[in-house]
Amino acid sequence: MDLELRHLKTISAIADAGSLTKAATALGLAQPALSAQLKRIERSLGGPLFERGRHGVRATALGELVLDRARIVLPAVSELQRDAVRFSLAADRRRFRLGGTHGPLLGALVDRLAAAHPGTPVTTQTSWSEREIAASAADGRLDFALVGACGAASPPESERLIWREVAVDPVFVMLAADHPLAGRPQLDLAELAAEAWTDVPGDGCFADCFTAACARAGFAPACVYETDTASCVHLVQVGRAVGLCRATFPDTPGMVTVPLNGAPLTWRHLLGWHPASPAARSAPEVLAKARSAHAEAAGRSGSYTRWLARQSANTAYDAPVRTPSGLP
Repeated sequence: MDLELRHLKTISAIADAGSLTKAATALGLAQPALSAQLKRIERSLGGPLFERGRHGVRATALGELVLDRARIVLPAVSELQRDAVRFSLAADRRRFRLGGTHGPLLGALVDRLAAAHPGTPVTTQTSWSEREIAASAADGRLDFALVGACGAASPPESERLIWREVAVDPVFVMLAADHPLAGRPQLDLAELAAEAWTDVPGDGCFADCFTAACARAGFAPACVYETDTASCVHLVQVGRAVGLCRATFPDTPGMVTVPLNGAPLTWRHLLGWHPASPAARSAPEVLAKARSAHAEAAGRSGSYTRWLARQSANTAYDAPVRTPSGLP
């Protein structure tokens, strides 16, 4: 006789009840039928699992071994059954659970999906942490993760998630509108050596890449304020700092965005999802809408469109922006 899950449930029920009589009642069986079943199980396992006495039953050493394994196997199978049911329900009910870090693309993606699928739930989760958003997608709490990565850095959860590139942007600097360098079409990073800086936080390698770029330019940043986007903009507008931003950052009163010569820093917009999730069926559509959202954001930025026009005219320059594709 092969051991089955129902046999493990029987053994556990006997141990929990402490007697065959009580276990038979709990299982809805006659005591002789339960005793006969227990004997068959014991024969298949090679020995007695319980010692019978006047006060009930007590597990033998073999019985303790089987019970220890049963306490692992039975909850695991129950959890598997619950997850399978949840998976089936999710597969039958379309939805879009989106997670993202700071930036304009998440809102634009929500707008496009809500317009294309009226009545379909679209929910969002935001965090400064790329790793947190990616882990939520990998664990099934989110359907899609919209995050960024600096340069050629690998995205988080790369072993569990499929990642596709939405676009690659150069990193620009934000200057107060009355900053002495605000009217320049491009700047060398070294020209800003004396400035304080501001940027949004994150758990990727961008801070290290920025420090390295400054070192290559011959200086170390004296001060970097890590804060939310609105505070970054305020610090720039009042002249307290210059900021770092993606080239798609929208035009804002009181400040300008200016490209850096040679694009020493780049930012990759990435969309990730779990290949076995029900949402994977919608991935091509979501990716296309994310790319459309990026193209629209790029078109709204005057400094970015002017920069792109200069790169098109200067074919010798290897622009960092490329046609979105799968990650290399």
